[in-house]
Amino acid sequence: MTEGQAPDVVRVGRIGKGLRVLVAVAGVGLLINGSVRASDDAWPFGPMSQYAMSVPDDAKIDYTRVSAVTDAGTTVDVPLNIEGAGVARAEIEARAGEIVKNPSLLQQVADGWARKHPDQPKYVKLELIRDTTQLVKGRVEGPPTSQVLATWEVRR
Repeated sequence: MTEGQAPDVVRVGRIGKGLRVLVAVAGVGLLINGSVRASDDAWPFGPMSQYAMSVPDDAKIDYTRVSAVTDAGTTVDVPLNIEGAGVARAEIEARAGEIVKNPSLLQQVADGWARKHPDQPKYVKLELIRDTTQLVKGRVEGPPTSQVLATWEVRR
């Protein structure tokens, strides 16, 4: 191609167009199937309900986290993901009621951290905490409040 010339245009043939339409129809079909079932189990071909709604202007927003006291004497927020403690935040949130009834379930978090990070300080105490932020007319009203829902002394 010389200066001033347009690049060569390659047109998509009938088979290429048909394949693209087939992939698009299959994708839309999978999304409709997941939406009708209304299940996050079908993700990414279904709704991820935690992102599918808006927050009212006057509402409480709850955020669940796990805090740890380490054998080094520091207090840290546990990284709730597969690389951190081996447990995802969504799993903790989904099982929060069970954890409140049976705090020993937090032992898995400490075990996952120790297994994945043997060179880091170990967790000696874990707390399941709910932070609540109040919205008034769509704006944050005051600082968040924290409530300890469960406490677990880690077994070694």
